[in-house]
Amino acid sequence: MSLAPESNTRSRTRRAILDAAVSLLSKDATASLSDIAAEAGVGRTTVHRYFPERADLLKAISTDALEQIETMSTRARLDEGPAIDGLRRLCQEYFELGEVLNLLFNNPQLITNEEWTNPTEADHALDDLVKRGLADGEFADHVTPQWAVHVLWSLLYAGWSHVEQDGVSKHEALTRTIATLTNALKR
Repeated sequence: MSLAPESNTRSRTRRAILDAAVSLLSKDATASLSDIAAEAGVGRTTVHRYFPERADLLKAISTDALEQIETMSTRARLDEGPAIDGLRRLCQEYFELGEVLNLLFNNPQLITNEEWTNPTEADHALDDLVKRGLADGEFADHVTPQWAVHVLWSLLYAGWSHVEQDGVSKHEALTRTIATLTNALKR
């Protein structure tokens, strides 16, 4: 039995709850569902209608993050142009996920979805991008797809932390993140 598509109102309400949860939980992992409801501008019963248990909300945040990663990977057009440009576009896209990814990575118990352990289309696309960059001589010989992924996520985390802890603008942090990433990988 397939589910009917969500209405626009239902979709907006769900998005508001997820965004509020990420915003609050990234600052305080113990934030209550009542706090999340208030931040989302809905009643607590509305939150429970969408997410009957706290665990359902946390799983939805995790799944939503994976969906956003897939969307952003596609939007970055990794198969177009030089590999280094695709990597820059991907870094720009992923930088927008700072709050939710910081929440998930700082609370690994939230990443319980099996989806996080299985390679996704985004993972395969990034792997192909790095292999293409190596074959075309854009990336240094020491770079492997696995190393490039570790460097990308580490620098994204450093960039997000730079915004949160040092108060620099997102633009400035992203500029530094991309410059460091490309200098670390290119030939």
